[in-house]
Amino acid sequence: MAERERSHARPSGAVFVPTAEIASSEVVKRALLRMAHEVVERHSDLSDLVVIGLQTGGVPLGRTISEHLFAISGIDVPLCTLDVAFYRDDIGLRPVLPEAATDISLDLDQRVVLLVDDVLFTGRTIRAALGALGDFGRARAIELAVLVDRGHRELPIRPDYIGKNLPTSRAEMVDASLDGIFLGRLEPR
Repeated sequence: MAERERSHARPSGAVFVPTAEIASSEVVKRALLRMAHEVVERHSDLSDLVVIGLQTGGVPLGRTISEHLFAISGIDVPLCTLDVAFYRDDIGLRPVLPEAATDISLDLDQRVVLLVDDVLFTGRTIRAALGALGDFGRARAIELAVLVDRGHRELPIRPDYIGKNLPTSRAEMVDASLDGIFLGRLEPR
């Protein structure tokens, strides 16, 4: 999965080259379990919760959190996917992946949406996701879970659940997945 992310989801013409491992896959798994426990602590009833993983990096993380929620509470929380490519303000700068489809087969009216993504940077992807979610109903609340918060926000967006805060420079890149968290740089293909 991470290799596909590195080659396809970055701006065209560049590939992610890792320079340091920040967290192993085991650390990531523990962080996702902790985040699931935080969700259960915040919500006494998970029956109106839906987990929505952002394509592409947030989908496997959302699936893992959903599995943890079931293991902790016994409630099967629905898992959906959301592709925000056509809602972004930088459409055309990133390739649109045909396999990164939106799959929200339920009405979000009066549901609590747990939006899951891999890395929070400027906040523009989350802004696009908030716009896209409106097409599927009026959620009672939308919460945000990210594996990595790297700072550098350009919009007033703050996550509710964070796996790891990782201060970075703007020039550095972060690749976060179930395989681990890596710091690196983009290089031309």
